Amino acid sequence: MVLSPEPGHPTGEQLSTPFNPLAEAIEVETYAGKVHVEWDPDAAVTPLGQLPFFIQFLKMGGRFDPWVETCPLTYHSNNAPETVDVLGSLFLSILSGHRRYAHITTLMGDRVNSSLLGMSKVVSDDSARRALKKINEANGISWLQDHLHSCYEPLLRTPWILDVDVTVKPLYGHQEGAKLGYNPHKPGRPSHTYHTYMMANLRLVLDVEVQAGNQSHSNDSLPGLVALLNRLPADSKPECVRGDIGWGTDNAMTQMEAIDQPYLFKLKKSKNVKNLIYKQHCLGEWIRINKEWEAKEDTLQLQGWEKSRRVVVVRRRLPDDHVIGIDYQKDGQQQLAFIDGPEDIKIYEYSVLVTDLESDLVSIFHHYRDRADCENNFDELKNQWGWGGYTTQDLKSSQLMSRMIALIYDWWNLFARLAIPEKHHEAITSRPLLLSSVGRLTEHSRQKRLVITSAHGSIEKIKGAYTRLVHFFNGLKAIAPQLTSRQCWQRILDKVMEAFRVHPGTDHQLGPPLPE
Repeated sequence: MVLSPEPGHPTGEQLSTPFNPLAEAIEVETYAGKVHVEWDPDAAVTPLGQLPFFIQFLKMGGRFDPWVETCPLTYHSNNAPETVDVLGSLFLSILSGHRRYAHITTLMGDRVNSSLLGMSKVVSDDSARRALKKINEANGISWLQDHLHSCYEPLLRTPWILDVDVTVKPLYGHQEGAKLGYNPHKPGRPSHTYHTYMMANLRLVLDVEVQAGNQSHSNDSLPGLVALLNRLPADSKPECVRGDIGWGTDNAMTQMEAIDQPYLFKLKKSKNVKNLIYKQHCLGEWIRINKEWEAKEDTLQLQGWEKSRRVVVVRRRLPDDHVIGIDYQKDGQQQLAFIDGPEDIKIYEYSVLVTDLESDLVSIFHHYRDRADCENNFDELKNQWGWGGYTTQDLKSSQLMSRMIALIYDWWNLFARLAIPEKHHEAITSRPLLLSSVGRLTEHSRQKRLVITSAHGSIEKIKGAYTRLVHFFNGLKAIAPQLTSRQCWQRILDKVMEAFRVHPGTDHQLGPPLPE
């Protein structure tokens, strides 16, 4: 009997077809009837459909490529991600308004903008955190400071003012540098302090330093401020450095005078400052600033000052129906007492500024009043751009991320002003208007086509803005071979600044008190 030959490859158990839940539709009941819902994870779509316009802005200005090429991040493993993938992932996360590294995961399905940035993939949040730890702190800070400087450097040839201020970032874990310090909103909570140097009115961050929570004094900001001023060429120095009452100290003014840097600070109402207010109040002869404020100037040398300095006393009369109340504690309970004065009583609010500027009183007054815009910058950066997040246990990562956020914040603000020059738009307004939309990428005959669907109510305004923007970039592209990268960036900034001019004779009707 001859047996049939056995097959060379015996068949095993037949494998069942793997169940793919994403391939089947799900029936969902809605008020419009039954809807069949399907998932398509391989579709080339993005929630940031208008990002290509911003990418063109960065490419024409020579911002993104040099930022990636000069990054001091090196890998030695063949399986490590590319530098452009790491920085591009952080770029997309910051631009999307994220506050945590874990939010990068929401971008991993975006197969459109990652490719348009020259990336091969969006890295994981762990890869992003590890990459920041691999960067040498000194080299990383110098790298980001250089790109911040190249961003705003062409704007320094016109007169400008440098604002200095500190903001507090509360912390909720065991972070390096988490110390108890000045924290008015969450007293007793450890924090970091962000010592920030900004270009007034343009909402551009020049530099930022992250320090421990108990280092919030102007003496802690002075080394960084002096280093920043020393890095600027002689023809790019600010017209003055502007700060609040924390900067009205002899040490701060002496260091500014040592490098011939004009300043404008506010003084605390110490005993001798109050005596000056009393003297000037009794002398009269005030100079009218506007319908509310009036001013006088004098010289003052407080205890501990090396010399006397020019001071400007400003005041405004409060309304006659102003209610004066005194808050005090009695037997552990908070009490309030109202003061009733004579019917013809005049109540004034006083502030004292110290400066070495030779400007007139009206100019000095308005210069300091404009400093209130700093608080708007901090609100936007902390609540809309991630300065209040991206927390890690090491301080070095916070140092790098704070500057990286500031750099992308500067890029976006300049882009938004270029697209919509009428006024500044905070991220909570400009992102839905200029960034968020559904984009679907298709490719046929080597031609890529991105179809954008925006649900914004101002779609016609958006289309008009981007039409003007692309027309400007096409004209710049035609002459780009004749220009250097810096000259291209200069022309873009010139276009940004066209609508940002202060018209002479503008009426400054300022109601709120002087900023602290």
